[in-house]
Amino acid sequence: MKAPIAAAVALLLTACATTTSPTGRTQYVGGVSQAQLNQMGEQAFAETKAKTRQSTDARQQAYVRCIVTDIVRELPANWQQLKWESVVFVDDNPNAFALPGGKVGVHTGILTVAKNQDQLAAVIAHEIGHVYANHHDERITRQLGAQGALGVAGALLGSRYGEGAQQTTSQLGGAALQATFLLPGTRTQETEADVVGQELMAKAGFDPRAAVALWQNMITASGGNQPPQWLSTHPNPQNRIAELQARATSLVPVYEQARAAGRRPNCG
Repeated sequence: MKAPIAAAVALLLTACATTTSPTGRTQYVGGVSQAQLNQMGEQAFAETKAKTRQSTDARQQAYVRCIVTDIVRELPANWQQLKWESVVFVDDNPNAFALPGGKVGVHTGILTVAKNQDQLAAVIAHEIGHVYANHHDERITRQLGAQGALGVAGALLGSRYGEGAQQTTSQLGGAALQATFLLPGTRTQETEADVVGQELMAKAGFDPRAAVALWQNMITASGGNQPPQWLSTHPNPQNRIAELQARATSLVPVYEQARAAGRRPNCG
């Protein structure tokens, strides 16, 4: 590594920090502050709402909002205090996402794949798991590190985030935000979101076994051809289903305890 590049990387790393994810994995975070991260998520969500048609079906919106509310209730208090918001977008792609700042988007396409509230909770809890596990912070910090290694100056004030993203100056905004936030996570992050999400849904009173059925439905929906975009960065589907099944077995007591304590979701 050449000296100027090494110096750039060293400078970046001094501004970052390590933390531990909900599963105990060491993470490098801190490329931006939490307040900036939340603002970026809010801006990316606002831009998505401006560009993508929202469902006018009040029942769909209430259905998703109910599941989000029940899952968020199982997060630590500081995470519950975010301004959580959910929107159903008209898009046939079976997809969903969650962003820092408490923003959750669900495509109408996933509503035909997730056959009941427990299966949809598996999708939503997985996405909220990404936020709770600081995956967006981790992704941005990693990308800033890559930019530093390439000698890109002013990464925090104006740079390209993701292929084809437009230049941004005062904030990491516009298309740059969406390119950073809405790209799939790494396989490590996707697996971790599975672990975190399945536990969250069980604690909220959603059947963790539904995660298995959901992913079986996703494979069926692909028609045996190219997996849906949402599956593209995940581990091998069959291996993943086996892992979900094993965790579901261990989480059934958590689910039953939640139900006994009165957490019985009724979202439709």
